[in-house]
Amino acid sequence: MRQVEIRIEGRLDENWAEWLGEFAIRHTGQNETILTGLVKDQAALYGLIAKLRDLGVRLIAVSIGEQAT
Repeated sequence: MRQVEIRIEGRLDENWAEWLGEFAIRHTGQNETILTGLVKDQAALYGLIAKLRDLGVRLIAVSIGEQAT
């Protein structure tokens, strides 16, 4: 599993957390939403990014942490 942080433009409602695989959702004061959570592999990450695309949000950044042991 890898820790992932995704920044998107705008404010995404917290109700999307479950649909996005239980990712935590928090908002910044700069009109951004930060999603954090774990993905099991790259395919899961691409699936999450595809869901965000389907919502029509603008992706700002994706950060992937070290693999958990």
